[in-house]
Amino acid sequence: MATIKIKQTKSLIGKTPAQRATIKALGLRKINHVVEHEDNAAIRGMIFKVKHMVEVVE
Repeated sequence: MATIKIKQTKSLIGKTPAQRATIKALGLRKINHVVEHEDNAAIRGMIFKVKHMVEVVE
């Protein structure tokens, strides 16, 4: 299965607890941190929920 790289681009300050939990579940810790996950529907859904704070690195 293909992998996908996710980069956090914005701070968690002022965000909802659900958005903070999603970022933590993705394994992101700070701005410009990049993690790699398998590209599946669950991960894509998590990215969609916090799309304003992350970017997909190709």
